[in-house]
Order: sequence, then C-alpha cells, then structure tokens
Amino acid sequence: MTHDCSFLEDLPLADDQRSVADGQRDSHAADWGAEQLGEGVRPDAVVWPESTDDVSAVLSAATEHGVPVTPYAAGTGLEGNAVPARGGISLDLTRMDGVRDYRPDDFQIDVGPGIIGSAVEEHVASDGLFFPPLPSSGDISTIGGMIATDASGMQTVCYGEVADWVLGLEAVLADGTVVETGSRASKTSSGYNLTELLVGSEGTLAVVTEATLELAGRPAQIRGGRAIFETLDDATAAVSEAVRTDLDVARIELVDGLSARMANAYLGTDLPDAPMVFLEFHANHGVAEEIELCRTIFEAHDVARFELSADDAGMDELWQARRELAYAVATYDADLEPLHPGDVTVPISSYPEIVRETRRLADEHDLLIPCFGHAGDGNLHYSVLVDRDDPDHVDLGEAVYAEIVERALEMGGTATGEHGIGQGKREYLEAEHGSGAVDAMKRVKRALDPTGTLNPGKIFPETATELRVCENDDLEDDE
Repeated sequence: MTHDCSFLEDLPLADDQRSVADGQRDSHAADWGAEQLGEGVRPDAVVWPESTDDVSAVLSAATEHGVPVTPYAAGTGLEGNAVPARGGISLDLTRMDGVRDYRPDDFQIDVGPGIIGSAVEEHVASDGLFFPPLPSSGDISTIGGMIATDASGMQTVCYGEVADWVLGLEAVLADGTVVETGSRASKTSSGYNLTELLVGSEGTLAVVTEATLELAGRPAQIRGGRAIFETLDDATAAVSEAVRTDLDVARIELVDGLSARMANAYLGTDLPDAPMVFLEFHANHGVAEEIELCRTIFEAHDVARFELSADDAGMDELWQARRELAYAVATYDADLEPLHPGDVTVPISSYPEIVRETRRLADEHDLLIPCFGHAGDGNLHYSVLVDRDDPDHVDLGEAVYAEIVERALEMGGTATGEHGIGQGKREYLEAEHGSGAVDAMKRVKRALDPTGTLNPGKIFPETATELRVCENDDLEDDE
C-alpha cells in the first residue's frame, strides 16, 4: 500500500530533511534483522527531524492525512522493529543526537534519541561516570533505539536494564502533542508511570525526542577473565549457583564450544573449543574476595581452568569475541543462514535446563545451534542455522526455534529478553501474557494512537480481520 506524502512539502522542514529518492527509501526499508531475512518494506518518504517541533509537525500532519510513521535510528534492531511495515514515512531521528544538558553532580544527562550509546559514555568519562546498561551494540546503536526496545546488555546482572536508568522522557504522541514524563528526582510516586509505559513500546505509542538518563560512578576495581568447563551442564550450573549466591559480578556470559569455534573463524582468535563463562567483576573494594568466592563456586562444578586477564588488552580481546558473535554466527557457513535471533530469558534456576533443552534439540535434529548470552540474568541467545534453499530444512529449523521459545515460556520466562517483539515475535505475545493482558495493551495503543499512525504492524499478532482494518487505516475492535 502506497501513501501520498506530498503534504511534507507544506511543513516547515528544510529540503535536506525530507526525501522520496529511491536510494534513501531503500536504506530505510529494514533494520539489521529484517535485512538478513530479506523482509524490508520501502517507505514512501524519509524525514530527518532536527527538533521536537519537527517531530510534532510531521506526526500531526501524518495523522491528519492517514499516513503511517515508523521511527528509525541506527537500524541495528533484530526483530524488524524499524521496518515501515505499512509504508508511509520513515522518521529518521539520527540528527537529534546532541547532549542537551549534563549534571554530573546529580549523575544525570539529557540527550537526544539519535545519540550513539558510546558517545554518552565518552561525554561523561572525564568525571568518572558511565551509563551501566549499555548493550553490546552500544557503539553502533542509539539511545532512542535502546529505549524503544528496553535494551540490556552484558552488565544487566549487576546494573539492570535500560528502563532502570531512564528518569524521564520528552515524547510526541501521534497527534503531535508533546508530553514530558518522569522527574529529575531520584524517585517519584506522582501519577501514572508514563516513562516505563513508553520504554519498550517500540515507537508504537509515541516518538521519544529527549531522554533524561541516570549515570553511575565508574568502579575503582575492574577485573575480568574466563572459566573453561568440561561440559555445558557444568558451566550453566556454575552460573546459576553464582548468581543465586549473590556474587558481586558485573558480567557473567556463556559461550558454548560451537560459539567459540565461530568466533575463532570470524576473528582469528584462539578461544578453546569448550564451554566457557566470561567474567568481569566491578567493585570499589574487596574485588579479590569476590573473585575467590567465584573460583570456589566454579570449582564445585568441575571448572577445568579459571583464568584472569593480566591487562586491559586481554580483557578487550575477550569481550570483543563476545560482542562479535552475532556476526560470527551469520558468516560461519556459506551454505547455512541463521533463521531468527533468539533471546529467550528464564528464571536463573531454570537457565541450565533451557540451555540443556536447546542442546538436546540441536543434537536430535542434527542442527547447528550456537548457545551464548547474558547468562547471569537468565538470557540465552541462540540461532538455528538452516539451508534456505531447502524448504524442509527451513521448516525444521522454524519448528525447533519455536519449541525453544515455548519451553522458555513454560519455565516462566519470556520470548524476548532484550530485542523486543517487533515483527518477529508477535505470535508469542498472547502465549506469554494471556489474552486479557494483550487486550489491555491494545486498549492503551488505541487510547494514545487511535488512528494507528505510529509503527503499525508491530508487537500485536494480527488476525485477517485486523489486517483488513489496518488497510482502511482504522483500529476498531475485531469483528
């Protein structure tokens, strides 16, 4: 379905802030995940707002003309969150990348949605501060994108996810109304928590134009290393016990033997072909005691080697291998491609079981399924590799992928720990939350965006009736 976006010419935008050129439309058709699957959709126009007023003007006019608007930033999402599924306008927020205010004495910074995560850290580093929930992709993804999916990363086990570090937001509703949520105070019980409602809403409720982030002091003591195990069961059991012991660890990441081989092939590293746990400890004092406690716990689970890096260079190499795993998986075998980026998360006591189940399914069906992830918070990343030229192999991979998600839900977990629902995981929303909760979510969506302007085709599973309704630009209840 195409949309007439000629009304953009009447808005107070500079010529370089809007485009209908094929090249620009092509570059905004997909995020990283959708591009890998060939599931992009070209928008009818691209707009680069440079202020909140620009965003307000575009949304107000788009709603009036019945044109969908999909927020877009760095395009690093993995679930098609930024794909303009119904065409319309791709609203590229990357020019809104400034630091609006910085208050180091309050441990706070106000930033535009288009700023790259690592740029925030660079801005505050001289004051000994950092942004703890920065995900692994923080050097290529934007703060706005992280807020949209409630992203998290390797340090979640210690510091929590992005939502825990957002104090307030400025955002624009579908009709152009500008709202401010939250407070600069360290706590508030005033009114509905609109901040947390918008965090993780994937641009379906409002477009974030400014975020007030909380910062933390950089720890005085940082030590890291790796533990190598004989079996994957030993590794996951060690992680589960370490977390339940309340070990003061900032990062505790699982890398199975297959993932290690993939990293070695991609980066030329020499990781052991064995299950490993990568570790990093943060403390202002007593870090040696935490390391020894961890060693004791791991020795009880038959750790083969417990190695600490002697210098920062060694730690950087360790974490680079973990950060680059998504690319390593995608390029490992020229005849195989990963289906979808799995990121289930389960209660920490169930972590060994979900990894064991994934490994069992891989062996039973003779599939390559690397297992890695933020083990400390129960997050498992996995990819099912298939031959896309073989329909039967693809069907098998899809079935196994779905079974892993279903097993995670049975354990009391979630279909997505950090990537968001987007287009890729809509079918699991009701299974995870129940029909009542999903209906409540839809009511919120209709209340804030009654015309369905903002990022349609995301989060909610759609029936045939709903698809016909969307084509008529309406969001009435199902027939």
